[in-house]
Amino acid sequence: MELVSRDVAFPTGDLVIRGEERRPDPSRGTVLFLHGGGQTRHAWGGGARLLAEAGWTAVAVDLRGHGDSDWASDGRYDLAAYASDVRAVCAELGGDVVLVGASLGGMTALTLAAEPGGLVRALVLVDIVPRPEPEGVRRIVAFMTGHLDGFDSLDDVADAVAEYTGRPRRTDIGGLRKNVRQRADGRWYWHWDPALMRPDQNEEPRPGSSGDALMAAAGAVRVPVLVVRGGASDVVGDTGIQELADALDDVDVVTVPGARHMVAGDDNDAFVAAVRRFLDARFGPGGAAPSRMSP
Repeated sequence: MELVSRDVAFPTGDLVIRGEERRPDPSRGTVLFLHGGGQTRHAWGGGARLLAEAGWTAVAVDLRGHGDSDWASDGRYDLAAYASDVRAVCAELGGDVVLVGASLGGMTALTLAAEPGGLVRALVLVDIVPRPEPEGVRRIVAFMTGHLDGFDSLDDVADAVAEYTGRPRRTDIGGLRKNVRQRADGRWYWHWDPALMRPDQNEEPRPGSSGDALMAAAGAVRVPVLVVRGGASDVVGDTGIQELADALDDVDVVTVPGARHMVAGDDNDAFVAAVRRFLDARFGPGGAAPSRMSP
């Protein structure tokens, strides 16, 4: 199968969302990957490639204020702003998109999946529920706010990441350059806008959407949903999963044993296998699946 990769850009009105597309020929449809807060599209590199090799056009973007996408000149990083951007991206892609979202990206995806209009074909939520566990949320916020003054070296970045994720420290630290940038002062900084972590932004769910609002969104979703949770996650608990599952019409829940909040990073093979099984079950195991938007 021929696979073509290219950089993509999506103007949304007040800024530009950038990412990468992997397109097979033929394509079974489009999967749009949305990363978590403080991450970039590179969090999905392995998963996006494997889904493309399985016949899906895989598009991974940097959310506003992250990676190569524009920072918000007005400092807006509420959930409505993220959803507006991704709505424009889905429309540009032609609609009927499978959304895969982790954490912040998952809340954004859930918000869009609740809207009528055919933009979303199916939804994959990665270790996120409308009411996450407070202690896990506090740990995320502490990590993101703990290094706003940067790092002396990439080795320091690697140490911080290993401590947060609980994974062995990287021996090849060059890949960290995708998530940090070196400034004129010689220090390394996360590749996202520090305004993301203003005191009024340090809420999970993001400002502008409460757990109640996200539960209401879940009740309005009419597309198939897969929830992939980490078996060792401190962000998603049994109560949150059950509440979400009860609100959805068509849902599968898969637990990846041993994985923490960064499920795809902890066990990418298990994550991709779960997504492939879900897509094959809903849309057929091969070839081009029919689009709901086709006449």
